Amino acid sequence: MLQQICETLHNYFIKNSYGGVFEIADGTISLPLLDGQRFLIRGSVLNDGVYTYHEGGYITDDDDKSAAGLRDETFTGSVCALAVPPAVIALTEEIKAWVDKYGEAVDSPYTSENVLGVYSYSKATGTNGKTVTWKDTFKERLNQWRRVCF
Repeated sequence: MLQQICETLHNYFIKNSYGGVFEIADGTISLPLLDGQRFLIRGSVLNDGVYTYHEGGYITDDDDKSAAGLRDETFTGSVCALAVPPAVIALTEEIKAWVDKYGEAVDSPYTSENVLGVYSYSKATGTNGKTVTWKDTFKERLNQWRRVCF
């Protein structure tokens, strides 16, 4: 989810960027990062994305906090050390909870339903007439970190 939010903001909060040839072996990558720091892999065939670095080279996926399962490869690209503000991380957790609660309804093809007059519902729509998504719901709170371009 953090990667989707960063893409939406056009802001990965890049602190340092390291370019060159990188090797991922046994699911780990050697990086000059702090325990718990997030990083972005770009240019990899198998592992592009945002991850969290832990002491000893242990990597977790930011979405499910499990081992990331980085696939072994050698690639020429970049690894960017990120400095994501704690407020963005907290908002990411709120967005995840919102998606867990309303995601199925947003993805549903039904806009309204009336079952024999017993109950009915309709999806919330924005000013554009489309179903409200997490991007619409959290837009104003995310705007302070938005960049015009990468």
